Amino acid sequence: MQYPEWIWQNGTIKPWAEATTHVMSHALHYGSSVFEGIRSYETPDGPMIFRLSDHNRRLFASARIYDMAIPYSLDEINAACRAVLQKNALGKAYLRPVAWRGLGGFGLSAETPIDVAVAAWQMGAYLGDGVLEQGIDACVSSWQRFAPNTIPAGAKAGGNYLSGQLIAREARRLGFGEGIALASTGLLSEGAGENIFLVFDGALHTTPVSAALLNGITRNSLITLARDAGIEVVERDIPREYLYLCDELFMCGTAAEVTPIRSIDGRQIGAGKAGPVTRRMQELFFGLFDGSTKDRHGWLEPVDPA
Repeated sequence: MQYPEWIWQNGTIKPWAEATTHVMSHALHYGSSVFEGIRSYETPDGPMIFRLSDHNRRLFASARIYDMAIPYSLDEINAACRAVLQKNALGKAYLRPVAWRGLGGFGLSAETPIDVAVAAWQMGAYLGDGVLEQGIDACVSSWQRFAPNTIPAGAKAGGNYLSGQLIAREARRLGFGEGIALASTGLLSEGAGENIFLVFDGALHTTPVSAALLNGITRNSLITLARDAGIEVVERDIPREYLYLCDELFMCGTAAEVTPIRSIDGRQIGAGKAGPVTRRMQELFFGLFDGSTKDRHGWLEPVDPA
């Protein structure tokens, strides 16, 4: 990977190699970090960050769940995101704000400083070249998501992604592009790091936030865009077998964007490629960045607000 030249850490832009933390930092041992994934896009009006403030509000919400007091304001984190894009001369990029418990104590409940960094780098399609057009083959994982009142799925916390690693690595080992997890109830949850949508008779069906999933900002965006376009959206509990019965299926997330799924567990979904509703959702989503979809909700925030 080609690393960028500059990164923001604890209030300062510095060379990438100088952004270090101690090996005895609390987060390294206990997974005590919260983070966001944000994309910026080139648009007819210049580089724009997609839902920057919404993402960083969720960063603060995740930190609040874990009793982490981020020592910067929302405006300061937003400004850091813009600054690191500008310093690295990046227009289309992926942003990673992250806050973690640093060095200061060795117990689970130790009081430590909260360190913060913001990185930005170029990233194409998360699940591989061509997947936005061709789709992926996915499988249902043998690993389930955590049960309610164990680990809060509503927080985007580093430790939560140990679950996603198990799901994703199992899928790759078995030759699939991604894995889909069930909740502790045996009903559908989400992908390793993506939300899922099933299409039945032209309507979108997606699992609820009670199904041990992160309430994704891309998920929320697609629900909003679909309803704006007159496409019905149903949030409901979904049994596993409905994956095999749906007309279309796709994953979404900041990294995955809108990725069609052409088969599950070796069973073809629909025509085995992106169907008409999936393609329409891709058009509506990516249209925000090429100007063909009007930004009715103020989701595009300029890299250079001046």
